Amino acid sequence: MNWRQDYQNKRMDAAQALGAVRSGSRVWIQSGCGTPSPLLDALVARAPELRNVEIVHMKTLGEAVYTRPEYAGVFRHRGLFLGENVREAVGAGRADYTPIFLSEIEGLFVSGAMPLDVVLMQVSPPDEHGFVSLGTTVDCTLTATRTARMVIAEVNERMPRTHGETSVHVSRISALVETSRPLLELQPEPFTEIHRRVARNVASLIPDGATLQTGIGGIPEAVLACLQDKRDLGIHTEMCSDGVIDLMESGVLNGEGKSLHRGKAVVSFVLGSRRLFDFVHENASFEFRPICYTNDPFVVAQNDRMVAINSALQVDLTGQVCADSLGTRPFSGFGGQTDFIRGAARSKGGVPIIALLSTACNGGVSRIVPVLEPGAGVVTSRADVHYVATEHGIAYLHGKTLRERAEALIAIADPRFQGELEDFAVRAHYLESKTAVCA
Repeated sequence: MNWRQDYQNKRMDAAQALGAVRSGSRVWIQSGCGTPSPLLDALVARAPELRNVEIVHMKTLGEAVYTRPEYAGVFRHRGLFLGENVREAVGAGRADYTPIFLSEIEGLFVSGAMPLDVVLMQVSPPDEHGFVSLGTTVDCTLTATRTARMVIAEVNERMPRTHGETSVHVSRISALVETSRPLLELQPEPFTEIHRRVARNVASLIPDGATLQTGIGGIPEAVLACLQDKRDLGIHTEMCSDGVIDLMESGVLNGEGKSLHRGKAVVSFVLGSRRLFDFVHENASFEFRPICYTNDPFVVAQNDRMVAINSALQVDLTGQVCADSLGTRPFSGFGGQTDFIRGAARSKGGVPIIALLSTACNGGVSRIVPVLEPGAGVVTSRADVHYVATEHGIAYLHGKTLRERAEALIAIADPRFQGELEDFAVRAHYLESKTAVCA
């Protein structure tokens, strides 16, 4: 049978396709802008017939209806990175959070530690050889298609075709549901003057010819906006946003300084707007790869002058970084922070950076803290941290004593909180009392 006939035989509506999901199944959902909303709607519609279906994914967009209280006992969500659409359910105990490095997720599928029954994904229409493209979002989904019992695809004619390891042949897909709808978008976060002040400090650490890893949010967007005077920058990152477009079109981000995949922007997925989707469509400058590759610290380290830019919710005076929880309450996930911090640390000329605003809650709370909140998780250990940047400056911690760390971090904290941080550091014997020194 040729692939075109195979495709026609597998075409069906979403309700028919999701009829194959059984009670007790584990279902993988493609994340981000690739979230296959019509398939999720059809899955939720089957709730009266199902029990104990586990839904596994990273950050998805749209409403996660299956986490609502009325679906307890029907669906149970397992989050590998949490978005705002599932935080309340995890905090209430109706859904689960798994702390894990993104680079290690696919190993769970392959080893059988987390076997998958069904994959729900969104793809482009097939090319002339019968290959669909995962488009905006390879993430862990390509590996999931190779290990799961069943693969169900939304074939959206508006999904871009992207280059790299993004192809899945029609023969590997169990059911195909054709749609034509706008992809879910994540608009760039506007950045403020304070974000720009942090960004200028970060940009001062970025040499010409560097390879960048950035995330989402006001600081990463501001950093990208501060790089127009740089030359021959490259990208090796799990994700990128609209902020890369202007830099690529101006020639600043051309990949010419890269030591690995020269000339290519290596990503696993993009999170952004329609403008970004159009930009990556059939764009040979991009090379999409599974997260187990993009985030492997040993691969990351092969990029000379690798600059990893990651964020934090809190940093304590010894340099411990909390980035995934507010106390005991899970907020996001490990993401690629540790993967890239460690990779950049081992890169020739690498620069691992934790960048954050010095305060939260409209300036009412310091993010540089004496100790992390009770129950807060340490995503990046104090031995891994090199640079910490706020709007007040840059602290370099690697190889430093507890005294030196406390002094450096207090110096980049908001001045309103420096006194109480110093008082704690003295009580903790990180610093000597000024009175004792004078005596």
